[in-house]
Amino acid sequence: MRQLADITALFVAALAVLSALAGAWAWWQGSLERSFWILWRATQLATTLLAAVALIVFVSDYKPASGLFWLYMLLPIAVSIIAEQLRIASADAVLSSRDLDDAQAVRKLPEDQQQLIVLTIAHRELAVAAISCLVIGFLALRVLATA
Repeated sequence: MRQLADITALFVAALAVLSALAGAWAWWQGSLERSFWILWRATQLATTLLAAVALIVFVSDYKPASGLFWLYMLLPIAVSIIAEQLRIASADAVLSSRDLDDAQAVRKLPEDQQQLIVLTIAHRELAVAAISCLVIGFLALRVLATA
């Protein structure tokens, strides 16, 4: 069972680091590449796979070298969920910083200001997702050290 956990953790780590690099590149370039968002969703799906493997390994009565193994197997999915909440909060933060109540208030602004607000929100969401990918990758690699 350790081999299954190791392979899954390695897969998740590689995908998450690739996603983090793609996100960092997109953020640096100021672009909103669709490819990053596909990688981000794949990374989130992979965290679910890691949690499912944790369940399989637990049911098979595997005894890891460290109790932290279970934490590192499950934390990536928690990071993914928290990142989604932070993405939502980033839109609220941008609107609040401009004293706007909601999206309807943005529609009343001139077109160029609307575009600026939308890009600002998208780039914040991109940064949150990319950083969470980096954290997920780190946690998945820690599975290998604690198995």
